Amino acid sequence: MTVRRSPALRLGVTLATCTALLLSAGCASDEGSTAGGSTGGGGTTIKEGLNVAFLPKQVNNPYFTVSDNGGKTAVEEFRGEYKEVGPSEASASSQVSYLNTLSQQGSDVIVVSANDPNAICGAVNQARQGGAKVVTFDSDTNKDCRDLFVNQVTGQGIAENQVKLISEAIGGAGKVAILSATANATNQNAWIELMKTELKKPEYSKIELVTTVYGNDDDQKSFQETQGLLASYPDLKGIISPTTVGVAAAARYLSGSEYKGKVALTGLGTPNQMRDFVKDGTVKSFALWNPADLGYLAAYAGAALASGIITGKEGEKFTAGKLGEYTVGPDGVVVLGPPTVFDSANIDQFNF
Repeated sequence: MTVRRSPALRLGVTLATCTALLLSAGCASDEGSTAGGSTGGGGTTIKEGLNVAFLPKQVNNPYFTVSDNGGKTAVEEFRGEYKEVGPSEASASSQVSYLNTLSQQGSDVIVVSANDPNAICGAVNQARQGGAKVVTFDSDTNKDCRDLFVNQVTGQGIAENQVKLISEAIGGAGKVAILSATANATNQNAWIELMKTELKKPEYSKIELVTTVYGNDDDQKSFQETQGLLASYPDLKGIISPTTVGVAAAARYLSGSEYKGKVALTGLGTPNQMRDFVKDGTVKSFALWNPADLGYLAAYAGAALASGIITGKEGEKFTAGKLGEYTVGPDGVVVLGPPTVFDSANIDQFNF
């Protein structure tokens, strides 16, 4: 699916300043509350006063703090009411009670990053039956359990990016492992399968994927799993960790171990998490999209649904504030845009 690409990540700006800039850009006129080109709804303007709730995988995760704050910025632009709720641990069923409560409270829009593709489906459908529009972001449910899924990039794009970065880091040959989030994480599992397919290409024939381990998006467990990988595979050349918690924990372990500079690491992380590890040589490069933009887009997508601008059908269009126009693709998926690669040459230009 092709959509209009997200603008480049904002450079050298604190998260607080970024938020202020976004607010000034979106609230100066009514443009931030307008969406055009709809083929399904009958309206073109987002309703004021929508109750929008964000339910991340876990509320103490820095990645979701940034993404949810992006959603808050969007909600303020279209003059809605924002809240964030969620579990402190990313277990499969931990989000169900929050969904039930949000449904009882009459939320107009629920934006959720699913810890499990199936565990929350019943609660999501009850919320939808109660009148809420449900948008998944970052990690999807089964497609029948929500109205839209706002994805970071295509899964293929992430797989190509991660395999390319680890190949460059290890010189195109050697054993590698994957440190993932939870074993049931929809997005992680999809990316891993696509990475396995990508590794079958002739240019990666000298790279062997030996195992995948799970840190459950917990810092200490991810640290321990990294330690275990090196104990089990002393000849390991590289680790891919497509999760912000995992890649930072793995970098912390490597930076203080005998493997620093010998075992390569890449993954998906934020510049502020990874800056020290890039500068001390633990990590050559890693990638990520702008999580604030992801939350911002998800909020606008939910508002467009709740306002009758779109219904979630393929081909419908809506405008997401400063990000511009997006098109709903197959299976109700909207894609933010390509990831940015961070390395020693550009990491100081980013602050989130």
